[in-house]
Amino acid sequence: MSESNVKFTRAEALDFHSRGRPGKIEIIASKPMATQRDLSLAYSPGVAVPVEEIAADPGRAYDLTAKGNLVAVISNGTAILGLGNLGALASKPVMEGKAVLFKRFADVDSIDLEVDTTDTQRFIEAVELLAPTFGGINLEDIAAPDCFVIEQALKERMNIPVFHDDQHGTAIITAAGLINACHLTGRELKDIRVVVNGAGAAAIACTELIKAMGVAGDHVIICDRKGVIYKGRTDLDQWKSAHAIGTDHRTLKEALAGADVFLGLSAAGALKPDMMMAMAPSPIIFAMANPDPEITPPEAKAARPDAIVATGRSDYPNQVNNVLGFPFIFRGALDVRATGINEEMKIAAAHALAELAREAVPEEVAAAYGGVTHHFGPDYIIPAPFDPRLIEIVPVAVAKAAMATGVAQKPIADMQAYRVRLRARLNPTASVLNLAYEAARSNPKRVLFAEGEEPNVLRAAIAFREGGYGTPVLVGREEVYDMLAELGADDPKSYEVLNSRNSPLVGRAVDYIYAKHQRHGMLRRAVERMVNQDRNTFAAAMLALGEGDAMITGTTRPFSQSLNQVRWVIDEENGTTPFGIHVVAARGRTVMIADTAVTERPTAEQFAAIAIRAAAFARRMGQEPRVAFISYTTFGNPPGRHVEELRDVVKLLDTLQTDFEYEGEMGPDVALNHEMQAKFYPFSRLTGPANILVMPGLQSANISAKLIKALGGEIALGPYLMGMALPVQIAPMTASSSDLVTLAVLAAGGADAIRKVPARGSKA
Repeated sequence: MSESNVKFTRAEALDFHSRGRPGKIEIIASKPMATQRDLSLAYSPGVAVPVEEIAADPGRAYDLTAKGNLVAVISNGTAILGLGNLGALASKPVMEGKAVLFKRFADVDSIDLEVDTTDTQRFIEAVELLAPTFGGINLEDIAAPDCFVIEQALKERMNIPVFHDDQHGTAIITAAGLINACHLTGRELKDIRVVVNGAGAAAIACTELIKAMGVAGDHVIICDRKGVIYKGRTDLDQWKSAHAIGTDHRTLKEALAGADVFLGLSAAGALKPDMMMAMAPSPIIFAMANPDPEITPPEAKAARPDAIVATGRSDYPNQVNNVLGFPFIFRGALDVRATGINEEMKIAAAHALAELAREAVPEEVAAAYGGVTHHFGPDYIIPAPFDPRLIEIVPVAVAKAAMATGVAQKPIADMQAYRVRLRARLNPTASVLNLAYEAARSNPKRVLFAEGEEPNVLRAAIAFREGGYGTPVLVGREEVYDMLAELGADDPKSYEVLNSRNSPLVGRAVDYIYAKHQRHGMLRRAVERMVNQDRNTFAAAMLALGEGDAMITGTTRPFSQSLNQVRWVIDEENGTTPFGIHVVAARGRTVMIADTAVTERPTAEQFAAIAIRAAAFARRMGQEPRVAFISYTTFGNPPGRHVEELRDVVKLLDTLQTDFEYEGEMGPDVALNHEMQAKFYPFSRLTGPANILVMPGLQSANISAKLIKALGGEIALGPYLMGMALPVQIAPMTASSSDLVTLAVLAAGGADAIRKVPARGSKA
């Protein structure tokens, strides 16, 4: 269950999947392939050596190939999301997406495989033959009851983990929430009475798991479309009949009388408010129908204010989201080379998630919910999907359970060291960006899009609004409405458009700018002309006057030109020089490069200011800052010119009270390689590879950032403009609509912290 309230147009979804390299995944080599010697080692004749090793000892495949970190995501497309049986090929975008989630959340490599058959035996035989290739099998979107047959047969025939996430992923997250809901209401699992509405794969799995955790079998009633599944019904298959009980109840309403828990995996609206009235005190409601729940939390709370409610949606508290489970469960299973995923491992994952929800919520997670400090309680019984602690908490619990039950072929001796390795797998920048998006949804802002007639900008504005991140304010002419319609926007006329030629706000903009520049030789009529003709000037004035919370521009003119126009209206923060920083993340490492946008040759004082602010930004992005001042020479080797400013800034920072590591001058090869630092420069003050590279000048910084971005990376963001008194971001002319949305989200995220002007609508 992972339904989201995020909206998008069909055009945006198709563009996302088709632009550049089609699809969402690619294969890259993990070893160098540059020379003939590399190729000889990778293939013939060098490959013969690991072949012989594996033939002699099959376990060596985990040491010498990718098998130990490789999961197959397999479907026949008979139950695609909420779309039904659309076939194997149509399921491929979903399976690719699942592969991406494996990598993003747990650094598990994954390949999607679509098997074009509805014959269960042929499917089983096809997958069974893949055992030598993969370390685990994730079955997905396979209709019941075939999914039960397929999973059971593969678990019996294969000596690697086989896991049908539609069943067990939902069950594990539900069980975690149920543990905590019972904890809050003073219940014991062995005593609760549960009604399960729905009898598909997820419902059966939820039922089996909660029974394995201690819920009494005769305390669980399952209902399907025909009513209660009771002993004596003659139309039941073997999976339903296994959970039939002796009862006089025949309808869902009858079954709910006195029940403690409702687990809904059925259809929207199936649970009526009046049905809840007969439930036990403090009823526990899991309404997980997709995309619309059996009852919405507001409806449930209106009927029973004492209820604890969970759904599959992200726009309500307590989201049952499978991404909390499957990546981390496989991570733990793979790391101990488990031969399967048993009930004990699932229960361990559920308890780990439940315990995590009871712990204090990290600051970065709280920030994603508008600064509200979530704490364990009726509206927080399940951890947030982007909690950075998931990567170490859940795999450790799963690994321990695998070891305890004898299915681990490679037990882990040092669990603390394992936790450290797990944390290193997750790039915190990706998590922080996701948290920034969540924060934007919980605290939406008005963002001025200064170039409101550009198609790329309009796509970004549509995505910004449909994503729930805030309100886009488009600076442009009335033709924008037609362009929005052509791009597939819902209700184009509802978008706010400010025309700098005829807006009633033009007069206020002129007054504001003229007052700022009248003693510097600027005539009022010149200001009027600039406001009418230049959208950056007008948009910046609107930002200064509080008509927007943040501003985005840059796609139609060079960065320096846009910055000069903005600086004419908006001051620098505390009179300091602004600067640009690029964020580049690839293969688990994030590097920030500054100044990539503003000052051609910074002074030592400017270098120091850049380092201090870049360090603060790095912490905001989830990094512990380590600054290196970059040069072509490392501590004078080889000797050269133009390094005095870099040496001076280190001396200057030594006199200040700083809370981050810094060192220089250093070549980038040394700065990014801590082993090299330790070997050749043991006096270096950095305790790890640098993650902030302060370049010696604008040219080297900008060229380096663009080069790295062009060569590819998981994240390539920038330049992010820092040092302005108000939240303005200037995108590069090559920015995609996705880049613009990210910059808009980050700009909006800083609006509350730095705004120092009158609120919207007040007098300047």
